[in-house]
Amino acid sequence: MKSEFIHLHNHSDNSLLDGAQNIPSVLETIHDLGMDSVALTEHGNLFGAVSFYKKARDKNIKPIIGCEVYVAKGSRFQKDRSTGMGQYNHLVLIAQNYQGYKNLMKIVTHGYLEGFYYKPRIDTEILKKYNEGIICLSACLKGILPETLIYNGLDAGKKVAEEYSSIFPGRYYIELQNHGIPEELQNIQLATKLAEDMNLPIIATNDAHYAKKEHYKAHDVHICIGTGKQLSDKKRLKYPGNEFYFKSQDEMFSLFKQFPQALENTRALTDSIDLEIPMEDYHLPWYTIPKDKKSKDIDDYLKSLCSAGLRKKYEGMSSEINERLEYELSVIKKMGFASYFLITADFVQYAKKNKIPVGPGRGSAPGSLVSYALDITNIDPLKHNLIFERFLNPDRISMPDIDIDFCVERRGQVIDYLKSIYGEDSVTQIITFGKMNARGVIRDVGRVMSYSYSEVDKIAKMIPEGPKVTLDKALKQNSDLRTVSQTNYKELIDNAKVLEGMTRHASIHAAGVVVAPGDLTDFVPLYRSSQGDVTTQYDMKELESIGLLKMDFLGLRNLTVIDRTIDLIKKRFNKEVNIDEINMEDPKVYKLFAKGLTVGIFQFESAGMREFLKKLRPKGIDGLIAMNALYRPGPMQNIDKYIKRAHGKEKVEYVHPLLEEALKETYGIIVYQEQVMQIANIIAGFTLSEADEMRRAIGKKIRSLMDKMADKFVKGAIKNGLSKAKATQIFDLIDKFAQYGFNKSHSVAYSYIAYQTGWLKTHYTAEFMSANLTSEMNNTNKVVVLINECRKLKIKVHAPDINKSGINFEPLNDKEISFGLNAVKNVGIKALEQCIEVREKSGEFNSIFDFISRVDQRLVNKKVLESLILAGAFDSISGNRAQLFEAIDIAINYGQQIDKQSNKNQINLFGEEENLIKVPDLPIVEDWENQDKLSKEKEVLGLYVSGNPLIKYADTIEELSNYDFSDKKIIKENSIIKIGGAVTNFKLHFDKKNQQMAFFNLDCLGGQAEAIIFHDSFDKYKEIIKDNNIVFLVGHTSSQNDFADLKIIVDEVVPINHAKRVLKLNEVNIRLPKNSSKDLMNDIVELARSNAGDHLLVVHIPSDNDSERKIVSKKMKVSNNNQFLILLRDLLGESNVWID
Repeated sequence: MKSEFIHLHNHSDNSLLDGAQNIPSVLETIHDLGMDSVALTEHGNLFGAVSFYKKARDKNIKPIIGCEVYVAKGSRFQKDRSTGMGQYNHLVLIAQNYQGYKNLMKIVTHGYLEGFYYKPRIDTEILKKYNEGIICLSACLKGILPETLIYNGLDAGKKVAEEYSSIFPGRYYIELQNHGIPEELQNIQLATKLAEDMNLPIIATNDAHYAKKEHYKAHDVHICIGTGKQLSDKKRLKYPGNEFYFKSQDEMFSLFKQFPQALENTRALTDSIDLEIPMEDYHLPWYTIPKDKKSKDIDDYLKSLCSAGLRKKYEGMSSEINERLEYELSVIKKMGFASYFLITADFVQYAKKNKIPVGPGRGSAPGSLVSYALDITNIDPLKHNLIFERFLNPDRISMPDIDIDFCVERRGQVIDYLKSIYGEDSVTQIITFGKMNARGVIRDVGRVMSYSYSEVDKIAKMIPEGPKVTLDKALKQNSDLRTVSQTNYKELIDNAKVLEGMTRHASIHAAGVVVAPGDLTDFVPLYRSSQGDVTTQYDMKELESIGLLKMDFLGLRNLTVIDRTIDLIKKRFNKEVNIDEINMEDPKVYKLFAKGLTVGIFQFESAGMREFLKKLRPKGIDGLIAMNALYRPGPMQNIDKYIKRAHGKEKVEYVHPLLEEALKETYGIIVYQEQVMQIANIIAGFTLSEADEMRRAIGKKIRSLMDKMADKFVKGAIKNGLSKAKATQIFDLIDKFAQYGFNKSHSVAYSYIAYQTGWLKTHYTAEFMSANLTSEMNNTNKVVVLINECRKLKIKVHAPDINKSGINFEPLNDKEISFGLNAVKNVGIKALEQCIEVREKSGEFNSIFDFISRVDQRLVNKKVLESLILAGAFDSISGNRAQLFEAIDIAINYGQQIDKQSNKNQINLFGEEENLIKVPDLPIVEDWENQDKLSKEKEVLGLYVSGNPLIKYADTIEELSNYDFSDKKIIKENSIIKIGGAVTNFKLHFDKKNQQMAFFNLDCLGGQAEAIIFHDSFDKYKEIIKDNNIVFLVGHTSSQNDFADLKIIVDEVVPINHAKRVLKLNEVNIRLPKNSSKDLMNDIVELARSNAGDHLLVVHIPSDNDSERKIVSKKMKVSNNNQFLILLRDLLGESNVWID
């Protein structure tokens, strides 16, 4: 049943911090109100238009797409800073049909790309050009008509109405709003008189910014977040009252009972709208064949390029190769995707010609022989038995998805190339939206409500980290959070719950690029960020739904690492390395994998993976491909079985002999999605296209399609001679494993990159580790892991040094790496470039005053100097850090004086520069305490380089620990561990019973442990487990670790100062006689070794002045059993052996 009133002026969270409701909330509210249609009119943008259109239709609600635009008072190009934000008015535009929708996209694009000044402004010139198919409403009090009527009277208002009704003939409505604001009542009186005089229709709206009346407070908070104000600020932007919500039909009738026509017109306007956005068509750009080529047909040209490419790759073109190529080309032709492949090949070739590192492939694209022939991928699909239909299914018309990995630092060049070929108007990057997550919304709301940082931080940290965590989940899990939500912080939590998940800001998608067959604004509106970047207004999902060509240009850090390593090899050895031509069967490289020495190796660096590699001992690329696919949740359970079968320790069995063909390479275990497809093809006679549909149905758990496929599979298997029971058994096996099966094409491609990084680590270790450290220099946790790895490889990473270090980490030789100064916080690359340029031109710096007098202080400012001093970069020149830090202002003043003198160019009688300024002396200041110095160092580096606060407790840690990181022995699972170190990266979590638990790292003297503490233990020790606290952990080992050397499940936590008292072991003490013989010493050592245990052996050695030296044996721990003690006493005497 049609409702009599329709809301036509409304905002969601896509109005960026001025709409406290999301699209699902809008639609749910409209459904609850019994209305059959609703408009979405965001401020200045169409961010949510397509999403709103699809979701509304899914709920049988008619979507009305509009926009509340900002109209400049004058030209959109006029941007007079003195006039401020007041130089625009609001206007509501609604798309009446598809032409109107297309014009609306043009209008909002002009607002961002040409008229942006505080807001995305348009002008009447744009409205006149793009008015067709658009209905116009005169808007709220900020509209030009209400503003003119109220401040300038009816006659002036009439001129405005005449202008806009002429721009929108028969489509201009005078809008009435009543939120109880006096000016609105004045406007209603004047506007209705004007409408009557000019015979213009009136229309009632409520400008809904939130779903329910009680949400007005949350909306007020929302606005403050957007404007950077606090609720207590009396001068801030504020919506008066609490009436800007979705009112019921009865409420609107009550407000406008004097103007029934204004209500009836909402229905009439809605019925006049006939908008269908095409969702089934593809809009692909067209590849232009070079003029000098004979082929004029796009498919023929593609075939000629593929044939030429394959002749270079294969010595002879076998029938298998020709048949596969012909088949793939026929599918591409049938689906009309030749241009897509040629465009992709073109920009990949551009990258390769310009030495921009490109990945060997990713996703399902390596399954295509055409992709291999065109050099889009470097993977031979025939060699690795990859399936084309996994990439492009002829039975399912969908866009091919060729995602390309590029070097992180140079992917922008490839995007610029695309723009140069297809035009700036046809290529752009894709928008993405940041949301207000559970922790973030608490911090935002708390700040606006004037709570202190410490209060808000404490509450935020009660919420577990993670993408799927919500406030409701956190409140169920954490009793402390529940308590604060019901007491002092109830309003904060209530507001945060309303705003959680709302859009907070727009940004650029990390990888997405869209290419259109002409002007992008024919298909999608554009947005320009405050940084000047142009993107689509629709996100990736919505672009796909309207049929635009979306490509992922992913920045892969490891390609940058490979490229930088090759540069360092060239620089140090003057040797060129072509990474695509290295020996893929190098036994030294597989030995590195077999030893688990894969920290820094792409896809293989987690400690859990390293342990499996040690067990598997791969000897070829197939082992890496399988491990890459298996080491994931789900299939991980099959790793041990795979390893046992690979080593012949478990029999390889097949449910049916026909399965051997598909599963032989993985020892009878389903590992890859492609194997699922092969099984369906071999057993049930499915075409590979049908098999891909089955794989997709199982992987996405589409139950109806799965049941249909199961029936077809069993029937096909019976035709092939299998019993119904056996066929069902095989389908159930597929059902179980296909949900976890991994895309083999992707696994192959990424295993190639893994091998390449492994090859570099094997043959050019220092260069590889330097490149890795440089690529991760902004990720402190990874830098710690990599420096720890260097230590294990006996490579020393030097501390930062202003006279030795470069911008990046660089190898000095095979065993030394200089610290990259760009890893120092608050410094910046421009300042570093300046420092290094001066150093290389004029020599090393000999003091802080020499340094500051030679560099440009506009780049090397006080903050830079502070950070470099705290990092220890000046330790190699005179003065301690405290002195240098104290001297900063003196040094800056000295540098400024030198600069002034230089500018004056004063010359003495001999034609030499006068030295008029005396070099200051460093202030006499004692150096900071070591702990303080290290703490400041960590502040700017994120880690300790020159020392370690644990050194102070080294004796206690060494004495009480029973784990040594330098010991290469494999510790069995569930071994008891006692270890000391500093807590870092503390993360609160909740178990399945919603009880608190935690994950954290323990930085130790020799390495890093990864710790997990479950609820019972956490409840006892949660006050002790804080970041930077130095503690002892007692627990047992677990094999499921990430990057750490050791994973421990914690049972007990002891502060370091109490460790000796709580954990101290009984010491077996022996006193040696003076001038002990060598035989006696050997007897004691032999006895101790044969009575090994957990207790310290303390040896007291008498000295000449009747005192004793006490030595704690580091090499052996002994038992305290009676038999051992009796034997010792027999050797040394009763009084010379005792236990403390």
